[in-house]
Amino acid sequence: MTNLLWLQGGACSGNTMSFLNAQQPSFVELVREFDINILWHPSLSPELGDAVQDILKGCCDGSIPLDIFVYEGTVINGPDGTGRWNRFAGKPMKDWVNDLADQARYLVAIGDCASWGGIPATAPNPTDSEGLQYLKKKRGGALGTAYISQGGLPVINIPGCPAHPDWISQILVALATGRARDIGLDELQRPKTFFSTFTQTGCTRNMHYTYKIAATEFAQRKGCLYYDLGCRGPVTRSSCNRILWNRQSSKTRSGMPCIGCTEPEFPFFDLAPGTVFKSQTVMGLPRDLPEGLDKVGYMKLTAAAKVAAPQWAEEDIFLV
Repeated sequence: MTNLLWLQGGACSGNTMSFLNAQQPSFVELVREFDINILWHPSLSPELGDAVQDILKGCCDGSIPLDIFVYEGTVINGPDGTGRWNRFAGKPMKDWVNDLADQARYLVAIGDCASWGGIPATAPNPTDSEGLQYLKKKRGGALGTAYISQGGLPVINIPGCPAHPDWISQILVALATGRARDIGLDELQRPKTFFSTFTQTGCTRNMHYTYKIAATEFAQRKGCLYYDLGCRGPVTRSSCNRILWNRQSSKTRSGMPCIGCTEPEFPFFDLAPGTVFKSQTVMGLPRDLPEGLDKVGYMKLTAAAKVAAPQWAEEDIFLV
């Protein structure tokens, strides 16, 4: 049996709601087929008050083995480093996080807030929020750069706003079945199996991207969403177009641009607070070029692609 404890800090519970939609495997399959014992979850468990404190204290003193510690939301340090703005079960949540992290065999950060601080950590960051081991792109976070779990891994980041439910459930299965070393983490401690390719991989509008045929309105049936509508699919690492949401669709398939929610810069991408991100282009050039292209090369490529665009590339596509 694998003991799992799930806590929420500075969060909207969006990742919990996403997790409950997992299909491969589902939440029920995690419990029944993979023998994962949910010690406590704020939305799913009946225990309250002293009963919750007893579980947490047991995990902290080692009397209850803590195999997987899942954390959703930011670690709130305000005011003045005390963490009093987010108290839980008798003490600041940030103190529970540190104590439980010391005992956890594996620690999993679910969603942008737990991974990098997300929206709450955006300047001016009044709650002094941060992720478990990152603050945006800066490594460190609440647990520091040197943190390694009892199982020998750093925090496993599963970002997204929210994270895809099957990303969560499949990583939990890997940990519960002794395959933690097979996960493989990228430079931002994300599982490579989900974050080694760009969101653009599998996009049904790639032919329009190739021939520089742009969509100019949301939900438009044809055209790439990158040029005029700011889609961040070519510069965002996720598997949203390989592992579809609800096994049915994705943002780009429904005619909406990728917003880059698995990246540390989300939601403002290094723009100053208050800046309105109106367009992906500046003087006809994208703000973010795909890897391996410079601006001059990109201009030449664009001109050649538009000339070469066949008639079928101008036709409507079917939106799944």
